[in-house]
Amino acid sequence: MAIVIKNGRMIDPASGTDDGLDIVINGDRITDIGRNLAPAAADTVVDAAGCLVLPGLIDMHVHFREPGREDVETILGGSRVAAKSGFTSVVTMPNTQPVIDNQALVRFIIMEAAKGPINVFPAANITKGGKGEEIAEMGEIAGGGAVAFTDDGRPVMNSITMRRALEYSRMFNMPILTHSEDKSLADEGLMNEGLNSIRLGLKGIPNEAEEVMIARDILLTRLTGGRMHVCHVSSAGSVELVKRGKNDGINVTCETAPHYFSLTDDAVEKFLSMAKMNPPLRTEKDRRGIIEGLRSGVIDVIATDHAPHALFEKMQEMEYAPFGIVGLETSVPLIITELVRNNNFTYIQAFDKVTCNPARILKLDRGVLKVGGYADVTVINPDTKIIIDDSFFISRCKNMPFTGSELYGSVEHTICNGRPVYSRGQQVS
Repeated sequence: MAIVIKNGRMIDPASGTDDGLDIVINGDRITDIGRNLAPAAADTVVDAAGCLVLPGLIDMHVHFREPGREDVETILGGSRVAAKSGFTSVVTMPNTQPVIDNQALVRFIIMEAAKGPINVFPAANITKGGKGEEIAEMGEIAGGGAVAFTDDGRPVMNSITMRRALEYSRMFNMPILTHSEDKSLADEGLMNEGLNSIRLGLKGIPNEAEEVMIARDILLTRLTGGRMHVCHVSSAGSVELVKRGKNDGINVTCETAPHYFSLTDDAVEKFLSMAKMNPPLRTEKDRRGIIEGLRSGVIDVIATDHAPHALFEKMQEMEYAPFGIVGLETSVPLIITELVRNNNFTYIQAFDKVTCNPARILKLDRGVLKVGGYADVTVINPDTKIIIDDSFFISRCKNMPFTGSELYGSVEHTICNGRPVYSRGQQVS
C-alpha cells in the first residue's frame, strides 16, 4: 500500500523545484513524482491542497538532555516534539550528563533514538568530558555513528586543542561545530551588552565575545584545511567574518536560530529569563544583519538550538536561571512569518536552510525530494494562523519568549522513512 500526497505545492530547494506535483511513497522511498498521479484503491491519500510539500526538515542543533536530565526531556520525547514540528532528522548536542565523548555513549543515543519516530544523529564532544583539554577518541566515535564533533555548551578556549581537533576530524571528513564564545570576554554576562543591559542593570556580553572566537576558528580552519561550522551566529559582525572566510576559500559554514532573526534584546525586559540565551539576543542592527546573511546565503542553516529547561529552573532571578529556550515547535511559524511574509524570502530561500543545506554539511542522504530518495516529507499550510500559548506545545518544557505571539504556518503532516509520524492535532507515533 502506497502513500500518495496530492494537490500540494512541492518545494524542493535541492533541485530548485517549486511546482504543483504529486508524490508517491512505497516503503521508505519515494517511487514517483509527477502531475495528476492516480492512487490505487488501497493507497493512503494525503490531500495537501493549499499546502507546501517539502523534504522532511532537518535541525542540526538540538538538546534532548538524555542521558542525565530525563526529568526535562528524553530522546524519545524530544523526537516526538520534532515530528510534531515538521522535523524528520535532528542532530543532538553532547553536553549531557555524562558528556557524549565516546563510542559507547554515541551508540546509546542511536539505540534510544531507534524507539522514536524520526532520525536522530548524534554529535560527539571534541574533548573528553567537554573540558576543552584532551581530544576525544575521534576515530572510534566516528565509527560508532556520530556525524560531527562539537564543543557546544563549553567552548574550547585552547587554540592548539582546537587546531588538533580540526586536523583529526579532517581524517574522517567530519565537521567541527563550534560554540564561538570567548569566555573571558563574556565574563559571566547575562544578556547583550548595550543600552538595554545598562538600563536593566544586567551584566552584558559584547558581540566581540562571539566574533573574536569566530575569527580565531576561521584562521585555524585555514591553517588545518579542516571543516568548520559556526553554531548559533547572533551578530552582524559574525556574518561579515564568515562571509570574508568564505570569500577567501576557507571551508566554513554557519547557522543561526529563529530567535536571532525574530527578536532583539528588547525582549529581555518583557520576558526576563525566558529570553535568556547564549549567545544572547542582540540589537535590531544585528537582527537585520542575520536576515541579510540568510538572504545572501552567507548563513547556510537555520537550527533551533532547542534547549528545554524546567520551569523551576527558569523562574529564578536572571543571574541564576540557565541559558536556553525551546525552539522546535516555533521554528516553522517563525520561518514563514519573519522570513517569507515579513521579508519576502521565497520558499526555496527560506527552506534550503532546514533541508538540503544541513544535509550537505553533515553528508546525510536526506533533505531532498527525489525518486529513489528517502521518503521524509513535511506538509505545511503557510496561511494558518498560530497563537503561541501553552496549548500549542507538546514539549514538557515551554521556556521561550514568544508567548502571545500570532504567527503563520502550521505543520499538517510529517512522514519519516515512509511512515506517517504526525498529523495535525494527532501524534501518530
